[in-house]
Amino acid sequence: MLVGAKIKKLRLKKGFSINELSDKSGVSKSYLSYIERGIQKNPSLQVLTKLAYTLDTNVEELLDNHNSAIDGIDEDWISLVEEAIEDGITKEDFAGILEYVKFKKRQEN
Repeated sequence: MLVGAKIKKLRLKKGFSINELSDKSGVSKSYLSYIERGIQKNPSLQVLTKLAYTLDTNVEELLDNHNSAIDGIDEDWISLVEEAIEDGITKEDFAGILEYVKFKKRQEN
């Protein structure tokens, strides 16, 4: 997982908006957004240290590129799932939506 995706995941887990993380860490909102969106792929150690401290983790964890269940899933899918979670969609809701989509596809065939 890219460092920006890890930062975003930790930010959301902490319940911080991008503005809050920016204010608490001293990293500009626009630069933080660039990191999270993967535009800035190599933030400085100083920036990573500020973000890691604010997110209660360490730089090594942010940079650790270990394989996880979501490695290889494109960022659009991750963003959609994160948005669904933020909007209060439960696993059960999602399973129901998935069943509906399967039903509709069977109807089309």
